[in-house]
Amino acid sequence: MRTERLVMRRWTDGDREPFAALNADPEVMRHFPAPLTRAESDALIASFEARFEEDGFGFWALETAGAGEFVGFTGLSAVRFPAPFAPAVEIGWRLARSAWGHGYATEAARRALRFAFDGGLDEVVSFTAAANARSRAVMERIGMTRDPADDFDHPLVADGHHLKRHVLYRITAAAERTG
Repeated sequence: MRTERLVMRRWTDGDREPFAALNADPEVMRHFPAPLTRAESDALIASFEARFEEDGFGFWALETAGAGEFVGFTGLSAVRFPAPFAPAVEIGWRLARSAWGHGYATEAARRALRFAFDGGLDEVVSFTAAANARSRAVMERIGMTRDPADDFDHPLVADGHHLKRHVLYRITAAAERTG
């Protein structure tokens, strides 16, 4: 898939090194429990690819159109942990620091939403640690809304960890079409 400035595509072996560097960057991973090792990063790519086979969608690798520079990922994933809002499909993104501030996450997320709703989904959710202002801003720019009553403690984050509390945003197909 394409946007004006980005290519959203399946993963290649050439993505492994820049993706590992992105996942090892403490600033990129500030709102996650810990940076990832190379092995963990490679395993994440394998899980992303498996989701495409299982679900027909997943997290696409992002590269800049023309230059072909890997800048991160954006896409869709079925929520696979116990949560009050599950079953659901989430939209998410993670970009290299060099790609921050260019509007890439918003641009790619809008395209991923179009894919989701054209494919028949009625609603898409997104969530992040409460302190993650950058991701929350993207969620709001793409038309998602938050009801504080939906916020939750992420079951995969250790009790007492400062990232345990998460905010939940939602968007429906009808809202995306009118937004």
